[in-house]
Amino acid sequence: MTSASLSPQKQDDQFPPQTKYIIGNEACERFSYYGMLGILTLYVSKHLQQGSAFGTEISHYFKFGVYFMPLFGAWLSDRVLGRYKTILYISLFYCGGHAILALSDLTTSIDAKLWFLYAGLALLSLGGGGIKPCVSAFMGDQFRNTQSHLIQKAYGMFYWSINFGSFFSFLWIPRIRDGYGYGWAFGVPGIAMGLATLIFWLGRKHYVHVPPAGKTGTSFWEMLWHALTHPGNRRPGRGFWDACHNAYTDPQIEGARAASRVAGVFALIPFFWALYDQSNSTWVVQGDSMAPYTLPSWAATLFGWVLGTTIGAEQMQSMNAIQVLILIPFFTYVGFPLFERLGIRVTTLRRMGTGMFLTAASFLLIAEIQKHLNAGEKISILWQTWPYLVLTAGEVLVSNTGLEFAFREAPKEMRSTLMSFWLLTTALGNLCVARLIKLNVRGRLPDGTELLYVSGVDQFQLYAGLLTVVAVIFVGVAVKYRYRSTEIGESHQ
Repeated sequence: MTSASLSPQKQDDQFPPQTKYIIGNEACERFSYYGMLGILTLYVSKHLQQGSAFGTEISHYFKFGVYFMPLFGAWLSDRVLGRYKTILYISLFYCGGHAILALSDLTTSIDAKLWFLYAGLALLSLGGGGIKPCVSAFMGDQFRNTQSHLIQKAYGMFYWSINFGSFFSFLWIPRIRDGYGYGWAFGVPGIAMGLATLIFWLGRKHYVHVPPAGKTGTSFWEMLWHALTHPGNRRPGRGFWDACHNAYTDPQIEGARAASRVAGVFALIPFFWALYDQSNSTWVVQGDSMAPYTLPSWAATLFGWVLGTTIGAEQMQSMNAIQVLILIPFFTYVGFPLFERLGIRVTTLRRMGTGMFLTAASFLLIAEIQKHLNAGEKISILWQTWPYLVLTAGEVLVSNTGLEFAFREAPKEMRSTLMSFWLLTTALGNLCVARLIKLNVRGRLPDGTELLYVSGVDQFQLYAGLLTVVAVIFVGVAVKYRYRSTEIGESHQ
């Protein structure tokens, strides 16, 4: 039975069939991104002999680029090309970035490899960042107003597909690197990105397209500029956006006001990402000094094709992905409904605040592991399972919920812009970490070892303390936040 033959009520209770192309695209794209990212820190620090501090710094600067470029992608999508064309065209640059990294293995000079690295990462930043605000918003575009009750589950599936792709990439790409070298380790993610682009293109005849607003449409940035440059239009006793009353309609002004309220909430989120994204950098460096775990023979026989036979620092990153695959269904179908039955309202901002506290706690656990390492103990990489579990719970409550919050609170014509605001929080968090790491290096020993001002246990505890303070502030902001009614459904209280 096709979806067209179903009753309207049954159609409203089912996901639009075209969402499978978007979810498949996202899984392959995330495989390509995390496959490259998972080996990046140790590639720079060890293979290119640049040291762990520089490897960590490069990793976070790259993430800054990836999550800063959504501002460009959102503008191009909302104002010029629309979401479908923006995703399709910019994906080609994404593929090119992977190709350049793969070709770097053909050179022998470290300097040449570094130039290939910078060029490849620049294209990957443009490609990965340019499509980010568009794919998540494009997913929401496929749902009718009468399907608003499916949005939370839809973004749960969307985020599930992200971690499905990243889980396999963290496990398989290091094995490809060990067996065939960095050329194939960077090349296979490029092939995955090509497949992602193909899957997305295959759904072209089925998508719901929201046309770009064009030059005459409502732009948050144009309205912001108008409000800043026409303060005399503001009537006594009115707010900042009242300066636009002579040029824009009341619904447009309310949309800009809603967007600015969301941006105010997002202003605190970079501190979450500053900690979370270290799971691909400082946590990997810590794991590199721990004992790899060798699977028992029976486990290697059953699961070796997926897990390999040894779990090291890079493969351990897959722990985050597999835990997300478990925790998203758990929270969606067990945890949140249970709280609701108990009379506890599980709003988006409450989820996000709780996630920030959990993320801070994960760094206290990482600090405890570092104490054992500093004492000279050789402990198993599996010790990182527990901080990964706490970090992942925090991630699900913050990151997955943030996508839902941004889409629900955004005016229809500003959805990609609000998605780019959300992604910009990741950029700022990674920029903060990159700068802190650079400032923390006070010199090197003759053997290349970095001398740090603050390191190890103190560093991890400092990060945990800072995020705890920010989480307390976030709770205060969340309590005062006023949700708006959106075009896709009722007010989300």
